[in-house]
Amino acid sequence: MSDAIQQWVDQAQYDLETARAMLKSGRYLYVLFCCQQATEKALKAIIAKQTRKLPPRLHDLIELANRAGIERDEKQDLLMRSLSECYKKTQYPDIMDAASRGVSAEIARDYLSQTEPIIQWLSSMM
Repeated sequence: MSDAIQQWVDQAQYDLETARAMLKSGRYLYVLFCCQQATEKALKAIIAKQTRKLPPRLHDLIELANRAGIERDEKQDLLMRSLSECYKKTQYPDIMDAASRGVSAEIARDYLSQTEPIIQWLSSMM
């Protein structure tokens, strides 16, 4: 199972790097999507480590954090809730265009700057 855990960790880092690339390319909604994915995969690595089983096929960061038994401060909780909402918006073409227009470079940069320490914090639990 340690290989599977490492794969989750590696994928979380890959998604974080992809978020940075999306910021540079101007695809701001996808910065948020990749931040959500990086956080999700880091949480799943923790769950896999704790349970020695495949993590649940969930995308809600709050539910994953709860299942991992991770206590969060208000700021971390708010970011996870917000990223989960952003993820939902990327899944439906009818709302994706409007969501994309609502995400500026500044917003994307802010989400990325908040996600990076979250990933470091979660990585410290593995």
